[in-house]
Amino acid sequence: MIFSFASLGFSEDFKTVNRKEYKDATVTRVEPDGIVVKTKSGVTKVYFTELPKDVQERFHYDSEKAASYSAEQAANYTAYQKQQEETRRQQAEADARNNAALAEQQAATNRTQALQARYGELQRQENDLLHQIGEAKQPGPEYRQGKSVRHQPNPQKSQLPLLQSHLSDVRREKSEVRKQLEKASDSNKSDAAARTHSKASRN
Repeated sequence: MIFSFASLGFSEDFKTVNRKEYKDATVTRVEPDGIVVKTKSGVTKVYFTELPKDVQERFHYDSEKAASYSAEQAANYTAYQKQQEETRRQQAEADARNNAALAEQQAATNRTQALQARYGELQRQENDLLHQIGEAKQPGPEYRQGKSVRHQPNPQKSQLPLLQSHLSDVRREKSEVRKQLEKASDSNKSDAAARTHSKASRN
């Protein structure tokens, strides 16, 4: 509860019971437990308990109303602080969730890029092995024996089993990497859809 008086707006001097003076002070607001004054140094609240009895009576000071008002103000301030703390807590939790989501998104991107790089490397290895296998299957250099054309043994032919085994390993790993890439792609699509739905829900 805030009171208004005809004397509001006029400058005057106030002296507290502790002899502190407020010169040329303008009373801007009267509250149950004190007056708010404006001086050259700024705006200050002076409590009625600090003021002489005649000033208290002039502004109709009531100790019970003042105590009730002070308790109400303290309760309001406590509630405000709790509300601010709750707001900060919720914001901190939201920031933590966002940071975790961003970190996971970045980690997923890094994993996808690593898989793509590995897939490209395996593709190059497969192409190289196919080329080597093709060369190993070719007949060796030609030579003539009488009227017949014969071929010398291909020295690379002995490497065929090893090359084919390596090719199988590369293709097996390539298949696994492709599955992981497809899974990552599906996961990214699901995450994007979930983020879109969450954003739409908040709006």
